[in-house]
Amino acid sequence: MRLTKESLQINPSATEQRISRFVKDYTRKVGAEGVVLGVSGGLDSATTAALCSRSLGAKKVQALFMPERETYTETDEEHARLLAEKFGFLMKKVDITDSLHALYKAIPDYESKDILSRGNLKARIRMLIWYYYANNKRLIVVGSSDKSEAMLGYFTKWGDASADIAPIMDLYKTQVSQLALHLEIPLEIIKKSPTPALWPGQTAESELGLKYEVLDLILYGFEHFMDCQTIADQLDLTTQTVEGVKKRWLQTEHKRQMPLTCKLEFRTVTNDFRLSRNR
Repeated sequence: MRLTKESLQINPSATEQRISRFVKDYTRKVGAEGVVLGVSGGLDSATTAALCSRSLGAKKVQALFMPERETYTETDEEHARLLAEKFGFLMKKVDITDSLHALYKAIPDYESKDILSRGNLKARIRMLIWYYYANNKRLIVVGSSDKSEAMLGYFTKWGDASADIAPIMDLYKTQVSQLALHLEIPLEIIKKSPTPALWPGQTAESELGLKYEVLDLILYGFEHFMDCQTIADQLDLTTQTVEGVKKRWLQTEHKRQMPLTCKLEFRTVTNDFRLSRNR
């Protein structure tokens, strides 16, 4: 198998139809009134919100734009509102600054210089508010993590990836861009530098060390059981670069799993306790 740009090509129309059926079927199955999700003004959440709106009807989609003072930009808010106007979904602005600072004060050993731990608190506060709306309005929480982020563990555990369903998690970032073009997401959103916005100046590609066009092909190679040397040769990369990506993928497996437990009984939850399809 050769790793080329064409390896990651999708059929956007067919992909939209499959995801729309998935969202609609799950929402109906659990008896929810609709969905709630965070909308940041970025590519992934924009694409997810558009898919949900077109699948369920815009009035069944509650989007939450959740800024905080340290990383807020007017551009992000403008993009979030632009999406709401274009696709018709409900949007509410929930500023988490006060909640965040109250949490800082409540932690006895809080260290402001620990930007990673501080940033993860932001993602987890947002998750709490999504689930408040879900409980209060009989909604399900929709996540907007993509496959590139999921495979690399590039998300906050029990934070931004926490959701009831994750419609685009089997699409690499470059594939999400293809789907976004099909959905007619505004180009200024598609072309933005991806960022979790957990601290000022943070960008995904600078942290990951590679452009998504390259990174996604490496991950696609791993998905298809290719070894590091073959991937490196085909993409004209050093073996060390590819091995570094693989190391991150393997080391973050715990973020993609439910908590491990010690097996003591006949069938164990999160291990081998499977529910029968005929229950």
